[in-house]
Amino acid sequence: MRHTLRETWSGLRRNMSMTFSVIVTMWVSLALFGASLMIIAEVDQLKGEWYDRIEISAFLCNQDSAASGVGGNCTEGQNVTDGQREAIRAVLEADPNVETIYYQTKQEAYDEFQGAYGDNPVKDTLSLEQMQESFRVKLKDPQDYQGVVAELSVLDGVQAVQDLHTMLDPFFRVINALKWGTMGIACVLLLAGALQIANSIRMSAFTRRREIAIMRLAGASTTFILLPFLLEALFAGVIGSVLACGAMAGLQSLVVDRLSSQLTTASFGWIGWVQTGRAMLVVLVLGVVLSIVPTLVVTRKYLRV
Repeated sequence: MRHTLRETWSGLRRNMSMTFSVIVTMWVSLALFGASLMIIAEVDQLKGEWYDRIEISAFLCNQDSAASGVGGNCTEGQNVTDGQREAIRAVLEADPNVETIYYQTKQEAYDEFQGAYGDNPVKDTLSLEQMQESFRVKLKDPQDYQGVVAELSVLDGVQAVQDLHTMLDPFFRVINALKWGTMGIACVLLLAGALQIANSIRMSAFTRRREIAIMRLAGASTTFILLPFLLEALFAGVIGSVLACGAMAGLQSLVVDRLSSQLTTASFGWIGWVQTGRAMLVVLVLGVVLSIVPTLVVTRKYLRV
C-alpha cells in the first residue's frame, strides 16, 4: 500500500498542471450537470404545483353573449336554457377524467365580482343580468385536458371555455428547452472532463511504461500496477465532484431558499434540500464513474507485456 500511495503522489506531482485542469473541468461540468438536474426537478415541481390547481371554466350564454361578438354556441338575446345546462352537466359527469364539478350561478358570479373590486368604480360597470353562469371543472389528470375542452366547446349554451394550459404550456416548453439545453452543454463538458482524465492518465502511464513492463515481467498483478493510476484519476474526479456539490449547495442556499422565503405567498413550488441532495448523489457517482472508466480504457495497452 505504501508503494501505491508513493506512486500516486509521484504521478500527481509530475502532472500537477494537468491534474489541476482536470479538477477545474470536472468541477464546472459536474456543477452544470447538477444544476440541470436541479432545474429538471424544479420544472417537475412547478408542473405539480400549478397543474394540480388548474380548473377548466365553461362560461354559459347570457343575453349579451351573441351580441358581444364572441357568442360561441349561443342564440342572440337568450340565456342558456335549463335543458342546455343539464346537458352540459351530464357530459361533465360522464367524463372519466372529471374529478369535481362546481356550478356558479349569476348571483354568485356577481357577488364574487363585487368583492374582487371593492370600492373600485369598475364594480358598477356590470349588472347582475350581464353576469354569466359557469361550470368549473377539476380534472383527475390536469395534463389530459384537451378532451374535456373539446367536449365543452361544441355544446349548445357554452359561450367560451377557459383554461390556463394555453398560457402555461408555452412557458413550460421554454423552460424544458432551457433545461435540456443546459443538460446538453453539461454532457459535452463531462465528455471533455473524461477525455482530460484519459489524457492525463495516458501521459502518466507512458512516462512509466518501462517500469510497468518490468513489474509485469516480475509477476506484479494487474491490480497492483493499475491502482496508482486509478487513485490519480479518483483524486481529480472526487475533488471536482465535491466542488460541484458545493456549488449546488450554494445555489440551493443562496438562490432557491432565499427566493422561496421571499415568495412564500405565491406558493411557487420550490425544490428543497431533498431534491438537491439526490442531484448531489448523482453528481458524486458520476464523478467516480468518469474517473474510473477512462483510466481502465487508456491503461489497458500498457498492462500488456
